[in-house]
Amino acid sequence: LAGMYVLTAGIFSVVGTLMSNAVRYELSSTGVRMFAVDCVATYNVLFTLHGLTMIFMFLMPALFSGFGNYFVPIYVGAAEVVLPRINAISYFLLPLGSTLLLHSFIAEFGAAIGWTMYAPLSTNIMTMNTEAVDWIILGLGFLGMSSVLGSINFLGTCLFVGTVGASRCGIPYIWAIIFTSVMLILTIPIFTGAVLMLAADLHFNCGFYDAALAGDSVLYQHLFWFFGHPEVYILILPGFGIISQCLSTASSKVVFGGQSMILAMGCISILGTLVWAHHMMTVGLDVDTRSYFSAVTIMIAIPTGTKIFNWLGTYAGTRVLLNDVAVCAAIAFVVLFSLGGTTGVVMGNAGMDITLHDTYYIVAH
Repeated sequence: LAGMYVLTAGIFSVVGTLMSNAVRYELSSTGVRMFAVDCVATYNVLFTLHGLTMIFMFLMPALFSGFGNYFVPIYVGAAEVVLPRINAISYFLLPLGSTLLLHSFIAEFGAAIGWTMYAPLSTNIMTMNTEAVDWIILGLGFLGMSSVLGSINFLGTCLFVGTVGASRCGIPYIWAIIFTSVMLILTIPIFTGAVLMLAADLHFNCGFYDAALAGDSVLYQHLFWFFGHPEVYILILPGFGIISQCLSTASSKVVFGGQSMILAMGCISILGTLVWAHHMMTVGLDVDTRSYFSAVTIMIAIPTGTKIFNWLGTYAGTRVLLNDVAVCAAIAFVVLFSLGGTTGVVMGNAGMDITLHDTYYIVAH
């Protein structure tokens, strides 16, 4: 199943990359490049599907489910994950949900709503056909079920399965999978509720997100980003574990400060779940609310910096192995991650966040 996860993710990565190429080509210069003026919504449709494809169909199935199915049983000394049939269901929900989501592309007008699906744009039935949004919501429902089932499986495997001699307490990758699974189990139901309320607004005039019906469009942003920001760490924590293993193997040493590495991942998981509104500094939050989210956002730099120090300490004194692709990739990741993290600390300041909002600085970060 691990190979099937990675292969499926690879196929959808090609689909997402083609969408990305179309978007970047359109942006390569001023004026109309690829999409005619009367088909300009197609650009927004591709932009929407590109984001959803790369996150839910490529990164999560590959980094979390794919490599997790390869490595977790090996690390804990088990022949298989704790619930192999549930694991199979988790996989088969992936192509099903992905196909339903991508089917929105051929619905009338498509869903030109952005990958965050903000209300009221996504609930305004006067400007688009609701069928496309329905397909996206249905597809995300199946993909969410796939992720939750996989998380339960990995959590049970890490905690209850394997040989006694396979010590798992000091292995960063095992803890990365545990923290990722817990975050998924906590946040996916919130996101599912948010999009179900979106569907209720579309079809039953419930008005959860409609200000004209005493609803609140900012409520959707709170619900979405309570899932969306932990999703950032859900995507990267398995990568942290893989990078730690790569550098540890290349240097023939255990990870430098392994316990602090695990503690840092735990702190990142907790803090990352509590800073969702730093994506929403421009919606009119109270000053004290912005102060809290700014402070906690900047606090995440502490455990993140610890991890950089751990990786550099692990590789320090090792002969430079430029002929080892895994090592080169790991070092490149550390450099890029340091640059991205540094720009993120700048945006932790609420004033800078508002100033830089909707600029290419955000895209670069």
